[in-house]
Amino acid sequence: MKHSNIFRSKLYLGVVLVSVTLLTIAYYLMPFPSLTVTKGTNSVIASKGFWTINSIGRLGNQMGEYATLYALAKLNGKQGYIPQSMANYLSPIFRINLPTLHESMWKRLHWKNYHLNDWMEDRYRHIPGDYEILREFTFHDYLIDEANTFLRSISKGQDKVTYVAVHVRRGDYVHTMPNIWKGVVADKGYLEKAMSYFRKKYSNVVFVVTSEGMDWCKDNIDASKGDVHFSGDGQSGSPARDFSLLAHCNHTIMTIGTFGIWAAYLAGGETIYLSNYTLPDSPFLKLFKYEAAFLPEWIGIPADLSPVLLTKP
Repeated sequence: MKHSNIFRSKLYLGVVLVSVTLLTIAYYLMPFPSLTVTKGTNSVIASKGFWTINSIGRLGNQMGEYATLYALAKLNGKQGYIPQSMANYLSPIFRINLPTLHESMWKRLHWKNYHLNDWMEDRYRHIPGDYEILREFTFHDYLIDEANTFLRSISKGQDKVTYVAVHVRRGDYVHTMPNIWKGVVADKGYLEKAMSYFRKKYSNVVFVVTSEGMDWCKDNIDASKGDVHFSGDGQSGSPARDFSLLAHCNHTIMTIGTFGIWAAYLAGGETIYLSNYTLPDSPFLKLFKYEAAFLPEWIGIPADLSPVLLTKP
């Protein structure tokens, strides 16, 4: 994993929500003299109001919510506290620093809620800041060791291997994208174009494929050249291990979803993503903004929308 500066120069890169859920910031107005909150093995006393955020979705969404709370709390001079459910997701994977507000305390507090959209709003876009979000997503040693061990095992002793992470999002999106969002998931043609780009640009390329639809990947990704490796035993792995493996590669091919977006952020290097994967009138575009999630230097390959165009009334 490269420690790039993509979240450093502007706050808007540190407050990217990249989430497909609506979030709420909650501000606590202290009715008590103080409140004790656990931070690791230590206790922290909060004598003023503090901020927290809804914990919704899986790993990629949880990371976006954490990053949003981290940056906005710093911007407003408040202490951020994460819900227990978010800590359960993130703390086994990353060395996160925000303290946890335990569930037993929620009903004892008075909250003021603020609505946030799922994309960066213009009023935050050009606020200067130096909030190192990537530091919050430092992996635990056991995940680093496992990822590096796997990558070494597929290098076959060769030097100067270029590892390209390939995350193929399928699962529920196979049905929800065409039936609800008027869109598509990545197809075989997109992956072939993306992999061809890296094969032409770099020598000694190795592709590392992770997915929750590994059977589809094995049927549709050509591994005959010997440069494609499916993570683990070729079956769907654990989210934490898959994510760490992707983030420790040099470059990224992602399809759709926050899991792949965050893996690309952490990996650095070049990223190819599936662009324009919904029809222009898709309700998905009311919740998700391409320009808020995808960095300007990333390379977009337009999706083949013919499957949804053929079914459009």
